[in-house]
Amino acid sequence: MIIGIPKEIKNNENRVALTPAGAKELVTRGHTVYVQHTAGENSGFPDAAYEAAGAQILPSIGDVYKIAEMIVKVKEPIAAEYPLVRKGQLVFTYFHFASDEKLTLAMMESGSICLAYETVENPDGTLPLLIPMSEVAGRMSVQEGARFLEKPQGGKGILLGGVPGVKPAKVLVLGGGVVGHNGALMAAGMGADVTIADISLPRLRYLDEIMPANVKTLYSSTHNIEQELPTTDLVIGAVLIPGAKAPHLITQEMLKLMKKGSVLVDVAIDQGGCFETSHPTTHADPIFEVDGIVHYCVANIPGAVPQTSTLALTNATLPYVLKLADKGWRKACEEDKGLALGLNIVEGNIVYPAVAEAFELPCSTVL
Repeated sequence: MIIGIPKEIKNNENRVALTPAGAKELVTRGHTVYVQHTAGENSGFPDAAYEAAGAQILPSIGDVYKIAEMIVKVKEPIAAEYPLVRKGQLVFTYFHFASDEKLTLAMMESGSICLAYETVENPDGTLPLLIPMSEVAGRMSVQEGARFLEKPQGGKGILLGGVPGVKPAKVLVLGGGVVGHNGALMAAGMGADVTIADISLPRLRYLDEIMPANVKTLYSSTHNIEQELPTTDLVIGAVLIPGAKAPHLITQEMLKLMKKGSVLVDVAIDQGGCFETSHPTTHADPIFEVDGIVHYCVANIPGAVPQTSTLALTNATLPYVLKLADKGWRKACEEDKGLALGLNIVEGNIVYPAVAEAFELPCSTVL
């Protein structure tokens, strides 16, 4: 198979979808790998490293899309890439269709096969290609939240961990999945007073057992969240409904309960955001204020630490890339039902129910 690795062109997206080690694995199996010039540079992988692994360098993004049978990316194609995606081409990346109607319609029109990292499943229902980036995003959400609590950054001027004689900041983590777990661990490690909320009692019991002493668990309800907000300094929104739009757990009205300069970090922004007042931001312009509350809603948080993120992501994606290259998407998905769940749009038809529901469009079957 001919595999293409374009350079990511989303704002401040520095990750790359394949390392030279991954390229070598594909070439060893008889596949051809084309990498766009400087695609891996910001992740610490120069063109020479790909060439040494047997990949070939192409000068432009158009060249890569034109020749590849399978495109492997990190983030969803943006508007400039829509015309480059071809009929019958397999595109393997994060898509988050349910929060982006323009992207959904463009990929339907392209006639391509869109296989989304975020909906591939393990037999136990976990999401193997979302987990590594959720781990990075969860940890970074607290790092960024702590930064924007600083007064010069627009926050109320609180040190997350406090100091002897001064109480630490209070952190509320909404969602006890991978993002929430990692966010709570990071906040706890920095010395904050942490509460993690979820609607799953088994998950809360598990978190209660493994978390440090400065992390408390709370059943997630509108009432309980409203009770916490007046004394909370930093809220991490870490809610996920796989493939579907995130629910709004904090409304604009609820912002009035919070003190000015408090910070909301919406890690669910890729799926539409879990705060009513959220809208996507970029690393170049990461925050905005609503009613005196700082919102951090960067849609590609792990892109800020590309060397860590690229290695973590490609460790997880490479086995699937090899399977798709060796067998073709149809056979690979027939043999691996978890991989088949990654199929979101196939040759003009939506095949993932949550995406169809988001836009009230019909849902087809493909296998």
